[in-house]
Amino acid sequence: MRVLFLGDVVGRHARQLVMDSLPGLRQELSTDFIIVNVENAAGGFGITPDIADGFLAAGADVMTTGNHVWDKREIFAYIDQQPRLIRPTNMPEGTPGRGMTTVTNAKGQSLTVINAMTNLFMAPTEPMFPAIKACLTKTKLKRDTDAIVIDVHGEATSEKTATGFYVDGLVSMVVGTHTHVPTADHRILPSGTAFMTDAGMCGDYTSVIGMTPEAAIGRFTGDDKSKLGVAMGAPSLSGVFVVTDDDTGLAKSISPFRRGGTLAAIDPVPLTS
Repeated sequence: MRVLFLGDVVGRHARQLVMDSLPGLRQELSTDFIIVNVENAAGGFGITPDIADGFLAAGADVMTTGNHVWDKREIFAYIDQQPRLIRPTNMPEGTPGRGMTTVTNAKGQSLTVINAMTNLFMAPTEPMFPAIKACLTKTKLKRDTDAIVIDVHGEATSEKTATGFYVDGLVSMVVGTHTHVPTADHRILPSGTAFMTDAGMCGDYTSVIGMTPEAAIGRFTGDDKSKLGVAMGAPSLSGVFVVTDDDTGLAKSISPFRRGGTLAAIDPVPLTS
């Protein structure tokens, strides 16, 4: 199975680039599934129903989120009705939406996506590791689904890396989001799970994690009047591409994917186990 994961989409220019690119990427990379983190797609903060529908129409199979998922209030009712838009599974009981979903493509292949949010340096929520364990107790690789991907949304590289080792051999891929900076540690862990600490963002990298440098600098230098706004330069696509073994559901290869904007392009060159 061939899975493309695109990191946090930040703002209008980036989301338009993603939507315009998805049909061609599906054909070019022969992808079976495309996952997109959309939590910053609406002006850099949150996601709206119309934008979510736009990603689905463009070819996204699953949309993941994170701590900004509720920034647009109109998403509350939508997320309860749209199983392909998920929020972190370790949010408190009674939170709208779901933290895990399974989709099936025209070939009959099934993909389960789990969204989790770390606990270090993030808004308070339920402990992440027990929540992930509960998901994997309910849905097991190859017994219930052909592949499992976890989007682990968080600040601390240590916590995201620990997540990879915690589920190594139980899922196809663990990929981090939230920091908006692509890491260089893509690899296949000892028991066969593909891992990358952060996929980076789809956005303008002439920025501070997608926001205008001037406003971000103002925040750091004590200018309380600085209002964060999305940087509007040429966006880059940033993510990770994984191929799984049909028999085991574990990773055969992993490669970063980056294209456009100011980042150096990286087309998938598979790193195998």
